[in-house]
Amino acid sequence: MANKIKLPEWIEGYGAVTPYAGLWGGPYDAAKPQAKRPPRRASEPKRQKLYEDLDSLLDELDLHDGMTVSFHHHLRNGDFVLNEVMLALQKRGLKNLRIAPSSLFPCHGALVPLLEDGTITDLHTDYMSGPLADAVSEGKLKHPAVMTSHGGRPRAILEGDLPIDIAFIAAPGADVWGNLNGVSGPSACGSLGYAHADAQCAACVVAVTDHLEEYPLVPTEIPQHLVDYVLKVERIGDPRGIVSGTTQITKDPIGLKIARDALKVLAASQLLKDGLSFQTGAGGISLAVAKELEGYMQEHRITGSFASGGITGSMVQMMEKGLFRAIYDVQCFDLEAVRSYRENANHMGMSGDLYANPHNKGAVVNNLDIVILGATEMDEDFNVNVTTGSGGRIMGGSGGHADTAAGARLTVIVSKLVSARIPLIKDRVTTVTTPGESVDVLVTDRGIAVNPLRKDLWAALEAAGLPLYTMAELKAKGEALTGRPSSVASTERIVAVVEYRDGTVIDVVRKIAPQKP
Repeated sequence: MANKIKLPEWIEGYGAVTPYAGLWGGPYDAAKPQAKRPPRRASEPKRQKLYEDLDSLLDELDLHDGMTVSFHHHLRNGDFVLNEVMLALQKRGLKNLRIAPSSLFPCHGALVPLLEDGTITDLHTDYMSGPLADAVSEGKLKHPAVMTSHGGRPRAILEGDLPIDIAFIAAPGADVWGNLNGVSGPSACGSLGYAHADAQCAACVVAVTDHLEEYPLVPTEIPQHLVDYVLKVERIGDPRGIVSGTTQITKDPIGLKIARDALKVLAASQLLKDGLSFQTGAGGISLAVAKELEGYMQEHRITGSFASGGITGSMVQMMEKGLFRAIYDVQCFDLEAVRSYRENANHMGMSGDLYANPHNKGAVVNNLDIVILGATEMDEDFNVNVTTGSGGRIMGGSGGHADTAAGARLTVIVSKLVSARIPLIKDRVTTVTTPGESVDVLVTDRGIAVNPLRKDLWAALEAAGLPLYTMAELKAKGEALTGRPSSVASTERIVAVVEYRDGTVIDVVRKIAPQKP
C-alpha cells in the first residue's frame, strides 16, 4: 500500500528520511525523554505580565534569526494574530524563521512576501489552503514544508522533535495573569485544544487577547502558570471567519444518496448499538451521514457514549437529544458548538495530545467505533489524498484524517465517484495522506468498495444486499464517465514532506510544473 512509495533517503532542508513502516511501525522510543520546557524567568508576586503594545512586548523577548514561533488555528479564516506578529518580526529584520501553526487558511496570504524575502524559510503545519499553500506549491519556501496530522503535531512538540521558542496563543478570553479560555469575549471560538502542547513546551508563551476579564478568569482552559506574557490588542480576529455557521448538510441528491448508503453500511457493520462512539467531518456529505445516523438512533433507541473531533451544531443537537452522553471537543466549527461548549458540562474540551497523539497513554481516537471521512483522491490500495488537488497543488492536509482512520474500528470514506469531470479513483493518488490499510470502506454514488483486509465486513455488507464492487471496478466506472486522467506535471524539487502521525515520512509533494501558455 502506502509503503510502496519510493522515498529519498535524504531531503535537503529536511534531513534524513525515516519511511512509513505501517500504522504502528513508527520509531517510538519508550526510553526517549519527553520534551522539557527550557528554563525561564519566574513571575515574582508584583511582576506584571500585561502589555498593550506588540513592539514593546517584542522588545522584552529573546528574538533571533532561525527561531521557531508557533500559533494555533482555532480562529480559522478569521485569524489576525499570525499575520500581525510575523509582519512585526519581518519589520525587525529577522530571517530564517520557522513558523509552526496548527493550520493555515486563505487569510494568511499576507505572509507570502515573507517567504519570498527569507523572513520565513521553514513551515510545520497540519493543514494549509489559500495563497500561502499556493506559494509553497510553487517553491517559494526555501526548505520543504513539513505537513503532519493533528495528532502528529503534539507528538512532535511533546517528544522534542518540534522545539518552539515562542508560542503566540490567540485567546478570546484572558486575565492579567494569563489564565485563558476560548468562550469569552467577541472572538469566542470554543475549545483551544490545539494550543495545549505549545503552552506546555514552548520556551516562552505569549497570550494575545482582545478581551480581558477580572482575575481569576472563569472558566480557565489554559492556566496562568504556563503563560509568560499577556498582550492586549484591539482584535484577535474576525468572528465571521472564526465560526461562520456555514457548515451545512448537503442538499445535493447525489450526496444524500451516498449518505443513505453509508448508513446501510453502518447498520450492517453491527456497530450501531448502545455505547456507540462516532466522529464525522464538517463536509456536506459527512454531515448528511450524521443526520441519517441521528434518525436511526432515535428509531432504535440507541444511546451512544461520545462523539468527538471538530464539533458542529449537528453533533451538539444529537447530544442534547440524548443520543450521545458526551462530546470530546478539540475544535468548534460553528456557533452552536461554541455555545454548547460554554454551557454544557457534558461537552468536554480535549487537547490535540489527548485527541490523537499516537504515542500517549490513550488517545481518544483509539476509542472510536466509527469515523466518516472524505477524500480528494483514492487508489486501488485504498490510500487517500486530502493534501493536494489532482494537479498537485497543496489545498489541505491530514488534520485528523490519518489519526481517526488509524484509531477507529470502522473507517468509512464518503465521496462522489466523479466530481467536476475528475474521477475519484486513480492509479496512484497524487499524494498519500492516509494509508489504505487504515481505511475500511468507500461509499460512492455508484457503488461500495470494501478493503480486502476486511473480509468480515465484505461478508456482512454482501449479506445486507449492498452494491459491492472492487476498487478496480469502481475505478473503471469512473473512467468510463471521464476518460483516463492525465498524469500530474511536477518537477523534481520537493516542496513539502508529508509525515505520518508517528513522524515517519509517508510521501512528498513536488513543485508544480509551470503552466504552458
